[in-house]
Formats: sequence, C-alpha cells, structure tokens
Amino acid sequence: MQQKETIWQFQSKVSQRLLVWSGVSTALGIVMSAFGRFGRGMAGQFVGWAVVNAAIAIGGKFFTDQRKLQLALPDSPKEMMREANQLQRVLWINAGLDVLYMLGGAWAMRSEKPARRGMGLGIVLQGLFLLIFDIFHALKVPTWPWRGSDPRG
Repeated sequence: MQQKETIWQFQSKVSQRLLVWSGVSTALGIVMSAFGRFGRGMAGQFVGWAVVNAAIAIGGKFFTDQRKLQLALPDSPKEMMREANQLQRVLWINAGLDVLYMLGGAWAMRSEKPARRGMGLGIVLQGLFLLIFDIFHALKVPTWPWRGSDPRG
C-alpha cells in the first residue's frame, strides 16, 4: 500500500515548486528584456516577482521546518490537521490577492507608455500563474486527518 503524503511533505513540495517557478520567471524575464521598452517592462515584473517568490519559498520552508521541530508530536493527526487548515487558509487568501494583482496589472496595461503596458501585462501573467498555483495547491492539501486514517498508510 502506498504511503500517504503528510502535510509536512506537501508543504515542502509547494515551496520547492514555487522556487522552481522563481527560476523560470527569472529566465523568462532575462529573455523579455531584449524586446524593447514593453519587454523590459514585463521583464522587470517577472524578475521582481521571482525574487519575492523565492524569498517566500525559502522562508516558508525554513519556518515550516522550525515549527515542525518545535512540536512534541508533529505527526499527530491534531497537529497535521492544524497545519493543513492553516496552509489551506493561506493559499485561499493568496488566491484572492492574486485576483487583485491581476486587476492592478490590467489597469496598468491601459497606459500609453509601452514600458507601463509591459509592466501591467507582466503583473497580469504573474498573478494568473499564482492564482492557478494557489488554487491548485489549496485543493490538493492532504485531507487524511478529516477521514481519521493514519498518514502512514
């Protein structure tokens, strides 16, 4: 029987995926910077968001690991359920913020300045990726504690 994923493993995977996106976003930003003012506007957003996302991924992993170390019984159903609920809540809040980012980006795209339009599109694209990322992971948070089964299989 396949071992079920714990919330700690899932959180580590989410951080790792966000860190990978940071690298992809940086690489795309570097490429975009070669395409005039519009491209440089987008590039600035892609690289800027990459830095923030990398900090969130690394910080999130560090603080999650620290929290797990401080718990007497980190693998108990009670602690893992609390952690799962907290992560799911954060992901749904972030999804709401992602929509606001996209609206702000759409507003910036109305500018007549190419760099500003590129910046706006960059915000919209980053927000869209993060919206999909956050909703996907919020829906995938391990739910074994609610079913009362053992996370080890």
